[in-house]
Formats: sequence, structure tokens, C-alpha cells
Amino acid sequence: MEAKQNFNAPEMKLHFLDYWRIIRIRKTVILAVFLLITITTTIVTFIRPKWYASTVRMKVEKDSLDVAGLGQDRQYLGFDPYWIQTEFEKIQSKLILYPVITNLGLNRRWGEKFKQQEELRTSDSFMLLKGQIDVRQSRNTSLIEIRAFSEDNDEAAVIANMIAEVYRTNRLEMRQDLSRGGIKVLEAEWKKQDNIVTNMQARVNELKTELNISDIEAQGQGYGSPSGVLEPETLRKLEGSRIEAKAEFAQFSTTHSGLTNLSRAELKKALATAVSDSLLIELLGNLSAAEQKLAEDMESFSPDHPEVKRLRSLLERINSQLNDRMDGILEGLKVRTAAVKAKLDRLEADVAEAKQVDIKAANARRPYFGLKRDLETQLEVRDRLWRRIIQEKIDTAIPKTVVEIIEHAEPSFRAVRPKKTLNIALGIVVGLAVGVGLAFFIEYLDTSVKTIDDVERALQAAVLGVIPQNVGALIDEGPDSPHAEAYRVLRTNILFSQKDPKLNTITVVSGGAGEGKSTTIFNLATVFAQNGQRVLIVDSDLRRPSIHKLLKVTNAIGLTNYLLKQNTLEEVIQTTPLSTLDFLPSGKLPSSSMGVLSSAQMKELIRDLKRRYDWVFFDSPPIMGVSDAAILASEVDMVLQVIQYRRYPQPMTIRAKQMIEKVGGNLLGIVLNNINMASDENYYYYSGYYYDYYSKEDDGEPAEKSRSNKKKPGQEEAKVEIKPRY
Repeated sequence: MEAKQNFNAPEMKLHFLDYWRIIRIRKTVILAVFLLITITTTIVTFIRPKWYASTVRMKVEKDSLDVAGLGQDRQYLGFDPYWIQTEFEKIQSKLILYPVITNLGLNRRWGEKFKQQEELRTSDSFMLLKGQIDVRQSRNTSLIEIRAFSEDNDEAAVIANMIAEVYRTNRLEMRQDLSRGGIKVLEAEWKKQDNIVTNMQARVNELKTELNISDIEAQGQGYGSPSGVLEPETLRKLEGSRIEAKAEFAQFSTTHSGLTNLSRAELKKALATAVSDSLLIELLGNLSAAEQKLAEDMESFSPDHPEVKRLRSLLERINSQLNDRMDGILEGLKVRTAAVKAKLDRLEADVAEAKQVDIKAANARRPYFGLKRDLETQLEVRDRLWRRIIQEKIDTAIPKTVVEIIEHAEPSFRAVRPKKTLNIALGIVVGLAVGVGLAFFIEYLDTSVKTIDDVERALQAAVLGVIPQNVGALIDEGPDSPHAEAYRVLRTNILFSQKDPKLNTITVVSGGAGEGKSTTIFNLATVFAQNGQRVLIVDSDLRRPSIHKLLKVTNAIGLTNYLLKQNTLEEVIQTTPLSTLDFLPSGKLPSSSMGVLSSAQMKELIRDLKRRYDWVFFDSPPIMGVSDAAILASEVDMVLQVIQYRRYPQPMTIRAKQMIEKVGGNLLGIVLNNINMASDENYYYYSGYYYDYYSKEDDGEPAEKSRSNKKKPGQEEAKVEIKPRY
């Protein structure tokens, strides 16, 4: 046997028409679900009791004062969505709703409403009430809306107003309770602080008396003269005098040491600037004038001139006086330096002594002044606590508006539930959506064969023919039957697939029962016979024969009788109303001859029939349940597999094809059976035009004109024949 070529099935792509096809096929499911949901929604909508709603609107702010407190500015709090959401939850909490239930007596009222023997428990009423209110933020504002629902319009308004009132009261009381609690804590703390201050004050007074500290000393935190020690101011003055004496000593000491090491000529120049001495300045002036006069006379007179001698004698006397004066100034600096040094030593001694006295006094009085500082700190804390208490009392007395009811709820005379139009519209939409969704879900779960692409993709085999629904026996309908064209297409494709004219035996198998293989092989044989070829139909389905019923003949004797050598071939073959078509019934199958199809007699029969007839067609049982079909598939020349549209899952059909190939059967292709042409436009091209052609021709219209007039909008005329891929 030649190797089969791989069959490339087209890639599956869903198109809008595929979805439309599913909707058309499953329209019953969609319509049923749609009507069920729509009618149920409508009935429930009209039988539900009417509910009324009342809304109260209020302005809610964070806790703040209408008038600013002591030391505060007026606070303007911004919008806080998290705080608003928190208030929504508080309004729907037991803190608010329990008092509402109690104030309105809802336990008793609702107990009577629901015909309870006793009043409802508060927890049950709370759950009912919570389900009957809706708290939301008014659009684009910071207002809160509380909507209450009830079958009684007056009750809805009362509940909404009561919830708002209880919430407002609760906010005010909570704020006041917090303030009063805070004031109590502050007052208790102030009393503790006052006791501490009193005890510390007593101890300070005791230390003051023990240490003999005067009021002036205590107030100045120094050590006054009454205690016999220096005051801090005196110590600071001594320290200042010491610093000044030290600087003065450094100045004189530096000046004296610098002048002592100079020559006489340098000393004259230095003293003129370093020391402010009038006599020295005068002598220096006289010396300069005498030297100048001498210089002038030396130009006019000789050195021995009396005037020159006089000037020289004057210069000597002035220099002698100047030297004496300079020596006196240096000695004076020395004495002054020694005096300043003595003063510095005395001041340093006084400062050291004052520091020792101060240290001793500080050590003795440190407990007093330390305790006094602690006392001042505690006094400040006590005063602050007292000011805080006064502030809180004033703030508590200032009016607050944290909840302001803007609009009270009023009874409504128009029911808000049920919303009939909306409910019915939603029922229609949901019903349609659920119906379509269920249809597609069922289609998803349905793994049966639906399209030619499914067959070619799953089985990797060509589809040779497409058979429509409600096909009867063509021998009764005649050659001009609209259904005959589908079988003529199948015959043509078989002839194209016939590789050798000697291959003239065919069997038709299926994976499961009821897929139409017997009708298919009978009508196919009829089409071959109507073409003038000698054809024999062999009913090889020994367990459930059915072809004799189509021909309305007896099944008393047939194939089994021949194979068991009870009758000759001429005795078991019957004729049909069609002269070129013969029929071999199955006959009765004894329980002891179940494997008769695998006998040598059966093989000999097939060879004999091949010689006698142009075409021999063997009917067979389902290949999945009985071994007879596999035997026939291995013995005949060609095999056709019939698959009924939307009947069995694809794995079953795939398994049937694998069994044919496993036993060596020559599978020509697939026949799709029982196609609903009206609901699936994918198959319209295979047989639809032919039906239109025949229906118009029956009315007396020309065939070509009828075919052209029956084209569907947007469709081109398609060829009827389906050629296998080889």
C-alpha cells in the first residue's frame, strides 16, 4: 500500500459568521434562558412590595470650636476623605443604630410586623435596620446623606431623622466627655504638683534659716555682706583690677627692658617718642639749635674763634644735662615697673583668697539654691497646668457645631423600589447575556464534529461529501431528488480518488451507532446504479441489519446462509426496483457463527463479487463496538468513514479512523452526514444551490435562471464537488 500523503488542514480562525452560526444553532437554548430570566425578573418585580425612601442631609466637620480658644486661632480644617469614610462606618455602627432602635421602639414594631410572638432582639433589629439605610457623600460636596428605606413612607422619614439626631447628639456628648475627662486629669495632676510645690517651699525656708541667707542674697542668688564674705560683684572687680595691673606691668617691663639695651644716640631718639617728658624735649630742642648755630659759625669763623668755643662749651653742657635726664627717666621706669609688679602680686593674692571664700560659700549654700531652682521649675509647671485647666473649661463652654442638619427627611409618596423599568431592562440584558454565554459554553463543551475544518484538522483526512438532514432512500425519491446531488458529488469524488479501476469494493464505517452509514451506503449505491453501472449492496451488519427495511424485502436468507454453505449465491441475491442494483441481505446469524466474516468463504465471496459487478458496497456495524467492521475494512478495496454532524465527540471519530488504518484499510475520506443546511451557512455552498435549482425547476422555470435568482446576497456561486487532497 502506498504511503499516504500528509493532509494540511486549514488553520482555524473564528469569524463573526462562526459566532453567528453558534447563536443560530443554539437559539433554542438562548431563547429558553432569555425567556426564563426575563419572565422571572418581571414576575418578581411586580410581586415585590413597594419601598419608600427618605433622605436627610447634614454637614459634618471634625471637632473644632465656633470661637477660637485661649491662645489659638480659628481652625479651618480641610476635606479628609478617609475621615468622611470613617464617619460613614460610625453612622452604621451599633453605637448609633442601637439608640435609634431603642428611641423608635423598633424591636416591638418590627416584631409585630413580622408576626413574632415576642419583640425582636436588638441585634436582629440592628441587622434589619442596617440593611435599610444607605450612607453616602453628596456629590461634589462635603455633605453626608443618610437615606432610609421602608415599606411605610412615614417610617422611612422618622428613621432617617432619628439617625441624624442620634449621630449629632453622640458627637457632641463624645466631645464633652473627652473635654471633661481631660479637665479631671489636669486637675488631679495640678493637685499633685501643688503638693510638691508646698513641700519644696517649706524645705527652702528651712535651708534659708539654717544657712543664714538674707532675702537680698536669696533674690540675687549671691552671698551678701551680712554673711561676712565678699559679694560676687566685689570678686569681679578684684579680677578686673588684677587683669589691668597685669597689663600695666607688662607694658612698663617691656618698655624698660627695651630702652636699657640701646646706645646713647638711639636712646635719645627712643625716649623722645616713648616717654612724654617736657624737660627732655626742651633739652633736645636746645641741643638741636646749638648744633645748628655751631655749624653756621664754623663756616664764618675759625675753630678758635670765641663764639665757636662758646657754642662748643654750650653743647657739652646741654649733652651733660641730657644724659642726666635720660638716666633719671630710665631709673624712674625701673621704679615704676617694680611698683606695678608689687601691685599685681597683691591683687593676685586677693583674687585667690576671694575665690577660696567664694568656693566655700557656694559649697555651703548649694543645697539651698539648687532646691530653690527646682522649686521655681515646679512652680512654672503648676502655673502652666492651671492655665491649661482654665483654657479647657473655657473651650468646653464655647459652643461647637460639628454636625449641622441641612435638610430633614420628609415622607415620600413615590416608591423607589422595585424599579420596574430598570429591573425588567436588566432582566432582558442579563437573560440575553446568560443565554448567549450558556450557548457558547455548551458549544465549548461540545467536542463533536461541527465543521469541515474540524474534520480535516482532527482526522487529517479529506471530506468527500456533505449529506443534508432528513435524507430518505433515493430509490424512492428518484434521480431528480434534491438530496441526490449530494450523493452524486460524493460519487464523483470517489471516482477521482479511485487509483485503480479494479478497486471496486467499498465499505462505509462509523465510530458509533446511528451516524447514518446504512442510509449513506444505500443511497451511494443507488446513485452508482442510476448511472448505469451494475451495483450490489451487501448488508454486512449481521447484528443489526437495516437495508432490507429500506427495500421492503425479506431478510430470511442472505449472506450468513451463503457463508455457512446453506444456499448458493444466486439463491441469496435479490433484485430491486432498479434494474442495475442488486441486494444481498444479511440473513439470520446463528449464535455459533459470530466470526463468519473473517472466514475464507467471505474472502472468496468478495473476489467473486468483484468479478460479477462494477461496484460492490458492504454495509458494516460500528467499528468501535464490533470486530466485523474492522474485518471488512481490511478485506475490501476502499473505506469511507461516516461522521454525523454534532453527535459524537471528536476523540471517538479519531479513534475510529485509527482503527481503520491499524487493520490496513484504505481510507478514501470522510462523509459528513445529517447537516442542517438552514442553520449552518458554512455548508450552503455544498448543496444549497442545488436545492434552489430543483425547487425552481419544479415550478417550470429554466434551470439556469432559477440558479442565478437564488443566490444569497453577497455570495458567489460555488462548485458542488468536493475533491480530496492527494
